[in-house]
Amino acid sequence: MDAALDDVEFLALSANRVAVLRALAEGSRSRSDLAAETGASQATLGRILSDFEDRSWVRRAEGAYEATATGRLVADAFSDLLEALELERDLRDIVAYLPTEELGFDLARLTDATITVPTGTRPNAPVQRLLDLQRDAADVRAFSHAFNEQTLSLTAERAAAGDVRFRGVFSPEAVEALTDDAALRRHLLTLVDADDAAVRVRSAGVPVAGTVADGRVHLLVRDDSGVLRASIDTDDDTVREWADDAFERYWAAATPLDRDDVIASE
Repeated sequence: MDAALDDVEFLALSANRVAVLRALAEGSRSRSDLAAETGASQATLGRILSDFEDRSWVRRAEGAYEATATGRLVADAFSDLLEALELERDLRDIVAYLPTEELGFDLARLTDATITVPTGTRPNAPVQRLLDLQRDAADVRAFSHAFNEQTLSLTAERAAAGDVRFRGVFSPEAVEALTDDAALRRHLLTLVDADDAAVRVRSAGVPVAGTVADGRVHLLVRDDSGVLRASIDTDDDTVREWADDAFERYWAAATPLDRDDVIASE
């Protein structure tokens, strides 16, 4: 273990070492190629390549260098570690609010996800990201414990125009919040009346706020007080499979919301 940690430290202490090993894992390179790709000096490259040869991570081949099988193994493993650490840094401030018990996938699947957080100048950035995804989507499915005014109005407008097929399953609290407000209730009625839209209510609630817009999964992350902390969206296949399954489970356990239900709340 100590020897392995020594090698981890050896790589981690030099960005040039990481860059050179990654490049050689992708294919054969000459020293001039490596210098152009990494910006390292010839003297630095000489030391790195010598150290790698001592570890049998690289070998010379026809005037160039290439990674050995073990060199590619180390490069791939170190790249995975860096990706995991980069993702951890992105999630560090919001992980406490993630409903991880409801997310049926490894967080590593979010490595290539887009994470949007509120800023001083764009406090509504996470919702705006969702609106951007939904604006041109032909098929939208949503499951959530909340339905904000912006997404509701956009969805109702597009559904009424026949521009989107929408299905949504929400908690009773989310629907009550809409029906208690006259303007939101009108938007909800428009959505319920649309030919290619359907809304259901799950009495047991919906513990996670998710949307699938043309196959891209979007999650809104709120804290215990309901304050929006971030949004995460990805087209990862595993995450999409989880979202598809979650939607179908919530949908099957919910009851349809129709016009009479909405009007009765007036």
